[in-house]
Amino acid sequence: MNATFARCRPILAWLPLAVVTLGGATTWAIFLGGGLRSIFAWLALQTLVPLGALALVVGTIAHALWKRRGASRVAVTLAVGLVGLWPAAWLAGQGMIAYPYRLAATSPSATVRLPTDAPMRVLWGGDDLAHNRHAMMPDQRWAYDLVVEPALTSSERLEDYGCWGTPVVAPISGTVHLAHDGEIDQVPGRPSNELRAPLGNHVAIALPSGGFLLVAHLQKGSVVAREGEPIAEGTPIGRCGNSGNTSEPHVHIHAQRQDPRGRPVNFSEGLPLFFRDHDGAPMPLGGADVVDDGPVATGAIVRHLGGARAAAARD
Repeated sequence: MNATFARCRPILAWLPLAVVTLGGATTWAIFLGGGLRSIFAWLALQTLVPLGALALVVGTIAHALWKRRGASRVAVTLAVGLVGLWPAAWLAGQGMIAYPYRLAATSPSATVRLPTDAPMRVLWGGDDLAHNRHAMMPDQRWAYDLVVEPALTSSERLEDYGCWGTPVVAPISGTVHLAHDGEIDQVPGRPSNELRAPLGNHVAIALPSGGFLLVAHLQKGSVVAREGEPIAEGTPIGRCGNSGNTSEPHVHIHAQRQDPRGRPVNFSEGLPLFFRDHDGAPMPLGGADVVDDGPVATGAIVRHLGGARAAAARD
């Protein structure tokens, strides 16, 4: 028995590393495979896999110091551990990657008008993280944050933001699936970190092609859309506010496959979202830069023109 254990001990010493490596590789494979199950792998990559990697690294180093051997195993473990710990940094906004839903392979897509008639700056939007910080989220893979200038003022007065109170309209005809009101408007100029109701006051419209269009962060008391009723494109649904998990008044809009009713954010598949009847690209790009220690929006400015005027502008 002792002789058998002695022969197996070198193999057993590598077993924890093998288990963590196999578990991490399997989780990555599921994550990159897409679909709804990739969301659970995405969450595991940021939590369970880093915890396993951390325990492995600490345990291996402690064992090597105690036994005064195992330098090669420590080196391999550190390499695997760094890969395993990497997704934990995503929680702090570091080293992020775009969620692996691919634009060309994801359907159905939604093509809608802009949610206001005012000229809007695309704060975040597009297919990559450089232009769209939402791109790392599964349900918000192709989400937009739209503002009316002045924006990014860092003021704590709602009235100092151009988007505050701007009328918001239905971007497409359909049926109002959800209409939620009653959430307070947060103090702007800093992240609200509102996790209980991150969308704030919002409206969800069932898309004719399948999926749901969500318009979020509306002003408290402004939602006029009614659940279960048909709504025509361009019909008022509310006003731009600062409710939910937000840092300043803006209109958030995204499309997702699953029914948002009773479903937490980040637990749905995002769908590609394009705009029509405006003076910009179908998927206008957002972005922000830092100038003189302050944020400056660098995204496209877009304006709804209507069908005929938009066609003339393109010609």
